[in-house]
Amino acid sequence: MNSYFRRLLADYAEYHRAPWNCAMHVLGILSLFLASNLPLGLWFITVLGVQISMATMALTPALIFWLALDFELGAVIVGVAIALLAVATMILNHLTTVGMWSLTAVLILIGVSSLIIGHLIFEHRRPAAVDHPIHLLVGPMFVTAKLVVALGFRPDLRIIIGKPRQASPR
Repeated sequence: MNSYFRRLLADYAEYHRAPWNCAMHVLGILSLFLASNLPLGLWFITVLGVQISMATMALTPALIFWLALDFELGAVIVGVAIALLAVATMILNHLTTVGMWSLTAVLILIGVSSLIIGHLIFEHRRPAAVDHPIHLLVGPMFVTAKLVVALGFRPDLRIIIGKPRQASPR
């Protein structure tokens, strides 16, 4: 893990101490990921005789960034991305264009609402991406890091992510 990623993750973790906010981020990030890949999954280009969706093309720079930051976490994200791209393809095979755009709108609403609710209700502070736009790319790494740590792997990440703080009493 390089020092740049360590700093990014530590800074991101400071905005995400409440356990319910982290749970809302899982829902929000997955919803937004799927929502962004549905419309892009409609268009394909052919490269060396292989059809590649625009969703895959758009996702590739982010995947390279995540792999460069931390190869192990990046590899987990690549696996999840492949699964979600397959889900998007299955959805596209069963929906009309209007249905796809409707589902995309609903997923965006769910995703953005989840992130905002997580920060305002559970964290009591504004979203990290407002202060640091790069955090839009760090979010998936953070969620993946939380999962990997919860499964008992990567103790080095546990130190950076830290213990979640308890929800403030009302």
